[in-house]
Amino acid sequence: MGIINVTPDSFSDGGKFFSPSAAAAHGRMLISMGADLLDIGGESTRPQGATLVSEDEELQRVLPVLDALRISDPDVPISIDTVKSGVARAVLEHGADVINDVSGFRLDPAMADVCAVGKAGVILMHSRGGVETMGTYADAVYGDDVVGEVIAELGARVEWARAAGVERERIAIDPGVGFAKRTEHSLLVMRELPRFAELGLPVAIGVSRKRFIGEMSGAKELEDRVDGTNAANVLALAGGARIFRVHDVDHARRSLDMAWSILGAGEG
Repeated sequence: MGIINVTPDSFSDGGKFFSPSAAAAHGRMLISMGADLLDIGGESTRPQGATLVSEDEELQRVLPVLDALRISDPDVPISIDTVKSGVARAVLEHGADVINDVSGFRLDPAMADVCAVGKAGVILMHSRGGVETMGTYADAVYGDDVVGEVIAELGARVEWARAAGVERERIAIDPGVGFAKRTEHSLLVMRELPRFAELGLPVAIGVSRKRFIGEMSGAKELEDRVDGTNAANVLALAGGARIFRVHDVDHARRSLDMAWSILGAGEG
């Protein structure tokens, strides 16, 4: 899953693809590098200084990019990273395939109904707090079983979606590495990733260039976190993850294809 941030303030590439034409061109480049699907986001949840964006502003950012990519690459699935049901409704009408909600349908109760009616695929991510705080440590307080708590909270979001009519086969889950999680919590989630199979759903993972990668690998600069990202993704693949949200698609594609071959997962 190639990342397209149409924002001025995302932690990794905020502002680089803020114009619709630049963002669409970046999306086409990610496809050429091997992206199977694209994830377009118009609101940042960066660890420091994330600010709420109005529904109108978010739509002004993502719709032109979505429309352009629908014309140039109609067969490539497109996900929209949003926590707003109004945005979800509009992008689904414009041909988006998946809604990637980093709040797991917590922040907008209408989101589940919109996705159910629109027959959208959904990615439900574990997080705590609002847009401004979920990328921080404000709610990173856990008991003895960190992963058990995350699974329980994520499972409740899955049940919410199912109760609203979202079909089970349209749901994937994301443990939310780095969201309301200190480095030690993120490492536990990665280490115990097979436990998320308890929920019986495809697992998405998003570790690309994140803070815990920098802390554990000593890579202070974002562009130096590619190796650490690839290592984490390969281990996540071995742990059962199947969707990988990344900035550096070419590196991720090669690393994961190699790991897939070694695991023998593609045989037969």
